[in-house]
Amino acid sequence: MRLPRLRVIAAATAAAAALALVPAVAVAEPATPFYPGYIISDDSFFNPDAMTAGQIQHFLEDRSCHPKDGVPCLADFRMNSPAQPASAERCTALPARKKEAASSIIARVAEACTVSPRVLLVLLQKEQSLLTAPSAKGYERATGYACPDTAECDKRYFGFFNQVYRAAWQFREYTVHPGDWRYKVGLNRIQYHPDAACGSSEVTILNQATANLYNYTPYQPNDSTLKAPKGPGGDCSAYGNLNFSRLYTDWFGSPLSVRYTGLVDGCLVYRDGFGCDQGTPLRS
Repeated sequence: MRLPRLRVIAAATAAAAALALVPAVAVAEPATPFYPGYIISDDSFFNPDAMTAGQIQHFLEDRSCHPKDGVPCLADFRMNSPAQPASAERCTALPARKKEAASSIIARVAEACTVSPRVLLVLLQKEQSLLTAPSAKGYERATGYACPDTAECDKRYFGFFNQVYRAAWQFREYTVHPGDWRYKVGLNRIQYHPDAACGSSEVTILNQATANLYNYTPYQPNDSTLKAPKGPGGDCSAYGNLNFSRLYTDWFGSPLSVRYTGLVDGCLVYRDGFGCDQGTPLRS
């Protein structure tokens, strides 16, 4: 089901008024209707200050976690994080840290790459159930980066830090070079499943954040998948972007919310292109 453009704008405006003071972790609310062209607002996607490292840690500790393979829950995970040089237009430099907590890694990467830590938390759960059922394989492939549906994972990018950083880096790459990627703001044809025989439909993508999600997970749910959002699905079901919307809503409230009109600087998203000058403070 497509949402007419005027209804999308009206929904976003209403959300802005109702959710001006959203806490770091919102109470669960009814699932946000899934609009294939508008999965998440730019403000919800690109806000690196949505949660502090301490709030992320508390959030992880509050999950019901049942690990496999003897690995720790994400709240207890620690690792030596490598240094990362600055990547022009994408992420600022990150120094190395010893025995760094997962919550700190998520917060630092979110800040360096101007992506919401909420987006990264949802991605970790969507891809590998890492917040509720972590496994050794899950930590290796934490965000599904370089793990396409049609080929083996690229082992060069294995590891929790690498996966979190590369996913955030990739979201910024889609944002600052939108013309280089398949899905863009505007009219697109999007498949329902990796198997092209399952069909596709035209979707008008309304914002860059939604385009980013499709470039990362290039499928939309079909009607039967939407009718069974928690499964079981059919042979042509692809739950990735539907699960993103559902998990975000369960944990943080509507992904369509915005704090108020004009909060997100154009340099952060599609409108002005190539990232903000690090020496220039953003509006607050």
